[in-house]
This record gives sequence, C-alpha cells and structure tokens, in this order.
Amino acid sequence: MKQPLLNFIRSLPFCFLLFTSYFLLSSCSSVKKTDLRTLAPAETLIYLETNDLGETLQALTQSKSFQQFAKTIPNFSSLKNTQVAVVVTGFETSEKQITDESAILNFKPRFALIADTHTWESTAVSLVENQIGRFAKENYGDDVKLDKGEKNGVKFFNWTSKNGQKIFASITGSIIYVGNDETIIDKCLAVKKGEGDNLLKNESLARVRESAGEGSLAIGYISPDGIAQLANLAGVSTAINASEEDLVRSFIAKILPVIVQKTAKEASWIARKTEQGIEDKIFIKTEAEVSSVWKETLIAKNDSNFQAAKFLPNDINSFTRYNLQNPNVAWRSILLTTSKQVDAMSGKILTTVSGNFFQPYGVENIETFLGAVGSEIVTVRFDEEGDKSVVIAEIKDEEAVKKSITKEINFKAQVNPNLWQSNDKTLSAAIIENYLILGDSESVTKCLQAKDGNNFTKSEYFQRFAKNNAISITFAKDSDSAEKIVETLSELKDENKNADSFYLTETRFDGNGIERKTVSDFGLIGMIIEQFEKDN
Repeated sequence: MKQPLLNFIRSLPFCFLLFTSYFLLSSCSSVKKTDLRTLAPAETLIYLETNDLGETLQALTQSKSFQQFAKTIPNFSSLKNTQVAVVVTGFETSEKQITDESAILNFKPRFALIADTHTWESTAVSLVENQIGRFAKENYGDDVKLDKGEKNGVKFFNWTSKNGQKIFASITGSIIYVGNDETIIDKCLAVKKGEGDNLLKNESLARVRESAGEGSLAIGYISPDGIAQLANLAGVSTAINASEEDLVRSFIAKILPVIVQKTAKEASWIARKTEQGIEDKIFIKTEAEVSSVWKETLIAKNDSNFQAAKFLPNDINSFTRYNLQNPNVAWRSILLTTSKQVDAMSGKILTTVSGNFFQPYGVENIETFLGAVGSEIVTVRFDEEGDKSVVIAEIKDEEAVKKSITKEINFKAQVNPNLWQSNDKTLSAAIIENYLILGDSESVTKCLQAKDGNNFTKSEYFQRFAKNNAISITFAKDSDSAEKIVETLSELKDENKNADSFYLTETRFDGNGIERKTVSDFGLIGMIIEQFEKDN
C-alpha cells in the first residue's frame, strides 16, 4: 500500500504547518490540551495527530545529518503546544492522459486539517489570510480567487484557481480547519457543535493513544474501511507499475485488494524520539485465523550471530536479513494464508507466480532452495533499482542448493574452486565457508572481496543486530532525504556534504498481527515533508 499512502501524504498542505512557525505568537507554557478526537467525524478513515507540533518539528532538526546540511537550526518554540490532526474521509481517483498509450492515475484524498493554535481568534484569522493565502498563490498562481465571509459565527475563506482547484478554510475561536472538500469541513464544524458523532467512541483509536503515552511525537490510525479503500488503490497502483500486460494488470488489481482486505483489519502508527533517531512503530492487526497460523510458523531462530555480515561491503544500498527457524515452513504458511483469501484458480496462479520471488537472484526452484539452506538468508541490493543484487544463505544441503539454482550457471565448469558462472558471465554462484553467494557477477565478486576487507562487521550499526529477535531486519541507505528536508525547514549550507543517512526496520509477528519498527533520522514525519517538497 505504499504508493497510495505516499499520494495521500503528498497532497497535504504541509507548508501551512511550517509557515505558522514564523507567525504564531508564543503559546503559554501551560495550555489545556484539546482532545482532537472530539473534533473529528466518526466516519474518518485515516486519522493523524500530534499534540505538540513544535516539539515534533524540532525533533527532526536534532539528527546529525540535518545539522551537517543546515546553515542554521530553526527554532519551532513558537509552535509549542500547537495541536494538529488530519482526517481523511475518502478518496477520489482521476486519470490524466499523457499520450495515446499512457496515462497517469491520481489519487486524491478528501481531507481536513484541524489545528488548535491556542491563540486569539484574531491571530488565527491573520494566519489563515496571510499564510494559507500565500500557499494558495504559490500553488495556484497570483490570480487565485479568494472568497471570504462569516456564516453562523464561523469565519470562512475559500480560494479557487483558474482550473477549479479549491482550498477551504474555516475558523472558530482558536481552531482552524483547512481542507480540499467543503463538506468535510462542514462535518467537522457540525461535530464541534455536537450535531454529529466524533471519534471518541472509537475504541481502537483510544488504545493507540493509550499505548503511545505522553512521550510520543505523533500517532496515526487507519480504520477497517480505510484499509479497504487503500487496498483498492494499492491494487490499481501496483497493477499499473507491475506490468504492461493487460492480463497481468487485471489479475493484480483483482486479487491484491481481496488479499489485503481479508488479511488486515486496521493499522496504527506511533512516532517517538529515541537516542538513535525517530522511531516509527507501525502495527497491522490481522484476522485471527491468519495471525494464529503466522504465530506458529513465522518464528525467529534464537541466534543473533550474524555470520553473513562479513560478506557485506560498505557500498551496498540496502540489505535484509531473514532469521527463521524453518524458512520453508514460513514460506508455505504465507502462501497458504494468502491463497485462502482468493478463489481456487487465483490461488493456484498466485502460488505459481510467487515462485519467481528469488528469480532475480538466480534461484529457479524456491521451495528446493528454502529447504536446502539454513535459518540465515540475506538479500542485498547494491543499487536502488535492484539490478545489482545477491542473496547470501548458509547451506544445509549443497547438492540440493545447486539443483535449485538456474541452469544458466554451469556447476561442471568452475572459474575457481569456489566460483561458478553462467556462460555469458553475468550470473555467478560462490560457495565459501558453508555460505552461498548468488547473483550478478559484479556483486558476487564484491561480496567475496569484502570478507577480507572493510565489511559490515566493522560498522557502528552492526551491534544493533546483536540479540535482535526480529523475523527480518533491513538496513538501508537514504541518500537524499536530509537535503530535501533541510531545504523545506531551513536553508542549505553552501558547501556540499555527504548526504547519506541510514535506517533500520525490524519486522515481527505475534498472535495479533504484524509489527514493523523503523529507526531513522527523520521518520515518517520527515517523509511527509520530503514528499511535499517533491511536489514543488
């Protein structure tokens, strides 16, 4: 569901939040917090909230990479105690034809941003007139039309571009509503007056807030209906990106939403500041039948000895280490639970297609491969696209491993005692110290050289893998987020700096669902800023 979520994030008027840091009066240090759930409609599909926007934005500036890039560190103390929530009640899709053969599919969320500034109403009015007005002009042009007035004691401001795009804003007391759909703002205002149901009765959201506690930077929640709508968007988006064949696209668009809707019930997000960076914990609650199967089959091996790390060079883009008691059983359980969510014919097709998961590395028979290797399996990418990649795995049965590998590699003709290649020399397989290294030849060579050189075991991040009981853990490089986030929040230094930062993502399964915890310099909050910057 990644692309629909990014499309949603990119559409939020984030600069509105940023501009307020230059305008709002300093807030009183002892402000009575508003429960923003009381202002959000009960039919909200997606809900995001931060109870202290100043603290949340300030946390992003405390990373080493931000401070390396920024000329000055911005001070968001004027936003202290400013509360913000984003509510999404639905999605609209539209298609923009680029050529006769291609088109771009856009997903537009119907959303409202609710901000309690804890200031005078006159301050909120000036903020909207000046800063939201500036946002409208920067995005729609100087000829954007403004319509403003007052209705039933609520001040309203509507901006309309020449092509019909609109921004709506309303103010009542210290509370500002901004959105792209007037009906949503009307619903929010009705909820505030007690004329509509709010989110207070949503027990799942209440549990997320309770779990987050006082120290969290932000929280998020996606309802079951929200999961269903995002699943439909994900099916269409994934289908378009996966293939140019209409039959393949149709199959993906058909089964992916069904699988997601029948597997996932709801999702939550909690962001915290830690010593290592911003921690984002995303939990996807799954159906009881699915959870019970995964709890019994997706079990981590109680061994944190990361032996394969000695084959990982420092110039990798990312790698994922899988640590499973029984990789083959885990794989079959995922296929079983997934196939049961669709009809029999689709299930058979899905099982057949899934066998291609390790094909880019040179694995021809995935079940034979998983049955012949040990608990530790590492997939490595040397570039963002994944064209340069390898799989590294400990070996239990060498002959079976060789049988699982593509016939392009000739195991009867060795390049050296530990290395075999395809006839065109593009693929290589190396067996060394009871480990298989399989993938494109250039990358396999780099892994072999790393063993006796500067490898991941010498990295400061290596210790984070010690005593880690996650099913999988991903280490990845982020080469451009720092620069984009600094450009949005501050000003870049004149001299060029190394932009690389890194993040780690752990995945676990329990009796209730899937937990993914990511620690990075900027977190999901930073990704929101970065995606906004890409639109401008």
